Amino acid sequence: MYRRKHPRLRQSDITVTEEAQVKRAVKATALGNAMEWYDFGVYAYLAVIIGKEFFPSGNATAQTLSSLATFAAAFLVRPIGGMFFGPLGDRVGRKKILALTMIMMSTATLAIGLIPGYASIGVWAPVLLVLCRMVQGFSTGGEYGGAATFIAEYAPDKRRGFWGSFLEFGTLIGYTVAAVLVTTLTALLSDDAMRSWGWRVPFLAAAPLGLIGLYLRLKLDESPAFQKMEEGDGAAAERQKKSLKESFVGQWRAMLLCVALVAAFNITDYMLLSYMPTYLTQLGFGETGGLLSIVVVMLILMALINSVGRLSDRIGRKPVLMAGSVGFFVLALPAFLLIKRGGTVAVFTGLLILGLALVCYLGVMSSSLPALFPTDVRYGSLSIGFNISVSLFGGTTPLVVAALIGATGNDLMPAFYTMLAGLVGIVAVAAMKETARKPLEGSPPSVATDEEARELVEAQRQP
Repeated sequence: MYRRKHPRLRQSDITVTEEAQVKRAVKATALGNAMEWYDFGVYAYLAVIIGKEFFPSGNATAQTLSSLATFAAAFLVRPIGGMFFGPLGDRVGRKKILALTMIMMSTATLAIGLIPGYASIGVWAPVLLVLCRMVQGFSTGGEYGGAATFIAEYAPDKRRGFWGSFLEFGTLIGYTVAAVLVTTLTALLSDDAMRSWGWRVPFLAAAPLGLIGLYLRLKLDESPAFQKMEEGDGAAAERQKKSLKESFVGQWRAMLLCVALVAAFNITDYMLLSYMPTYLTQLGFGETGGLLSIVVVMLILMALINSVGRLSDRIGRKPVLMAGSVGFFVLALPAFLLIKRGGTVAVFTGLLILGLALVCYLGVMSSSLPALFPTDVRYGSLSIGFNISVSLFGGTTPLVVAALIGATGNDLMPAFYTMLAGLVGIVAVAAMKETARKPLEGSPPSVATDEEARELVEAQRQP
């Protein structure tokens, strides 16, 4: 009975992906992810200027809140994008959808750089800005789930944490490039020049960056896991129907776990990488100094992230994720007290403490989330769960925290919100199963060499 339900693996059943193939897939996918977060990072770092440019003059706080609300608007349509692109990616393949989302994202970002300000076209300026942000959000709804799925399905089981960490490495590259460009422009240009045309430069740069990412993605082959599923059964229409239904019904436990993990991850991610420049400015810390501190912290995280992913391949995903969750719950208040104290050393130390906790998520999340779902509904389920959570908790973080500070007058509210995210993370990690060094659900084992495949087949013959 057991053997009928669990037949022996043949060597032809095992997926062998050579390192050169994995590297090509990771490079193209991570670069696309970098492009996505470059776009979002530029907007976050220019939120104050965008508020002045696109919204009526008056209360500076109201302008900043309006700009942050527009930032959050992109996240409201992300679940719709996930529901559209995710199941489509399970039907037609990961590669085609990732190319399409790249085109839409870079085009919308370029368009933001071309919109005239409120002084020129009045109310149409914020209307067009919101429209572009919604196109960004819609396309991004299919980006992360597909990118994480693509890398996870290419990577050998024993190194999925290491290769998956490059996706978030791309995130940090995007944020870093955005921060460096904005900081350079702010330092070189006068306030008037920055407001009149300088802020547009980072958005216009999206066009060439998007073309590079699109070229690399179009050169890739489809993921091995999807190809094997296609060879196994050609019922594409049935899979499409199954994807959306299974995402909400058959996968509801995994979906809830995904939402909780992503909530903890994204609240802390957006707190540090998106909201912090605005927060430091409001505390009176120099805008250029604040961005430089964040850039240095991100460079440190980039140096660590692949080692964290490799560590999770050895000791498991859960211990690493738990370390990050506990770190946020215990260290958030001391970190923000340091930041509030002011001074370059204190601010940098506080940011670094938050960053070291965040890198535990960054290095592991891209390999943990795809493993929650089976192959035939992985893209759709992950895209929907991820984007629902990001919309509710991640993208709204800057707006919610700014509103909480305004309502209470307590500038430590970001610390308390971060602690809450850490607590959610602790509960979610405790509930998840360990997936390190194991095949993805619904897929055969994946290895790096033919020799490893032979060893797996031989191991089944051992008494």
